[in-house]
Amino acid sequence: MLEVKDLKSRYGRIEVLHGISVEVREGEIVSLIGSNGAGKTTFLRALSGVQPVSGGAIRWQGKDISRVAAHMRSRLGIAQVPEGRQVFSPLSVEDNLKLGAWARRDNEIAADVENIYRMFPVLAEKRNIPAGSLSGGQQQMLAVGRALMTKPKLLLLDEPSMGLAPLLVDQILSSVADLPKLGITVLLVEQNATAALAISNRAYVLETGKIILSGEAASLANDERVTEAYLGL
Repeated sequence: MLEVKDLKSRYGRIEVLHGISVEVREGEIVSLIGSNGAGKTTFLRALSGVQPVSGGAIRWQGKDISRVAAHMRSRLGIAQVPEGRQVFSPLSVEDNLKLGAWARRDNEIAADVENIYRMFPVLAEKRNIPAGSLSGGQQQMLAVGRALMTKPKLLLLDEPSMGLAPLLVDQILSSVADLPKLGITVLLVEQNATAALAISNRAYVLETGKIILSGEAASLANDERVTEAYLGL
């Protein structure tokens, strides 16, 4: 579904991605783990089109989209849940969800809003209140729901557990784990390596803009280099 070859990106003169190659197959959950400053968020931003690339290629379903605008990538089926949630604070929960469907012209938007409420019942209870008044965990649920309203084929998730209590992390990642059943492939960027590897099929380890390890998630969870550096074991 997604093939990234030798991807490079820079901020001014400083290169932060040094030739990254990643593959995501349809129906998978693939994790990208690494410490702060490794380049994980820059990589997702490059995939969604909001961060320019300076080298390499991003191929989506066989076609090079490296220079395709971000809004067109969204229409192709790529949606991103950004780090820090970035909900539209003054708008209601329901209006935030409907904004996720801004490019759609079908008659299923209302039904899909209700599907999000079934996935995250607390949002249904708060559908008419400003999104800015939600807790951090509820805003993360809303950010995921808003991205799902685009009807994506691939969901890019950036640090969904950041700043959340363990119970909320479990709830959100449990919902993420169910997305392939709905036909949605997931690329998950996450510092919480234990939680990410537990729900993933495969994973990549990123350090200072380079992939240093990759493989089946279960194998990486037992790799000494991963357990020492990222699992605290």
